[in-house]
Order: sequence, then C-alpha cells, then structure tokens
Amino acid sequence: MIGSCISIWSILAITELFGHQLLIGSFGASVVLLFSAPDSALAQPRNLVGGHLISAITAVVIYAAFGSSFLMIGLAVGISILLMYLTHTIHPPGGATAIIGVMGQAGPDFIIFPVLTGALILLLNALLINNFVHHRKYPNVWF
Repeated sequence: MIGSCISIWSILAITELFGHQLLIGSFGASVVLLFSAPDSALAQPRNLVGGHLISAITAVVIYAAFGSSFLMIGLAVGISILLMYLTHTIHPPGGATAIIGVMGQAGPDFIIFPVLTGALILLLNALLINNFVHHRKYPNVWF
C-alpha cells in the first residue's frame, strides 16, 4: 500500500513541479503489479517500460492514421498486445495506455509525457521501495 501511494504521489509532485501532466489511469494498474506482485514477469522493468511505450506508440500511430473511434480503440489494444507479446514486454496496464492514447487523441508528445516519464518514475520507486523491504529483491531481471 505504501509503495503504491508514494509512487502515485511522486508522479503528482513532479507534475506540479514541471507542469507536465504525468499521471494516467494505467499507472494505477502498474503499481498494483509493482508492489503486489514484484516477482511477476509482468512487473519487471522491461515489461513496465516496454509495455507502456509500445502501447503509447501504437496509440499515437493509430490515432494519427485513422482517428479515434470504437474500432480504432479496439485495434490499438489488439496491436499493442500483439507487439508486447512479440517483444516479450507484456504489461497488462499497457492495454489501458493504448485506450487512453486513442480516446485522448494523443499526439507524439504522449509517448514522452506522460508515458515514458511516468513509467520511469514508477520504476525508480519500485527499485527503492521494493528493495527496502527485507524479503524482496527487485527486479528479478532487467531485460
């Protein structure tokens, strides 16, 4: 619980400090994995960062090419899942990132702010907090 709260608060504090909106709903799901199942393959750094990035890029490309509609939202999620599967970066919250991107009519900046920056903040928190708890070692693997 504490790790999740601190992680979300960190994103909000950095948002206030720099003025870039960095919090998206899918990060709430990411902290569930990072702090409730840190040993899961789905919570490892490659999956956390890669899954969100692949999904954000997919959303931006789908929206730029075809706009935002119920068909494109579904397509963005499906393609994101396929690409995460092929790159071994499955991170279920990435599906939500794809939805957020297409529904929010995201441009290329969405990839950096909020997605990459927010995912890196979550990763830093997971490294610090999970390794502070005596029975945890995070990550199990980097790549």
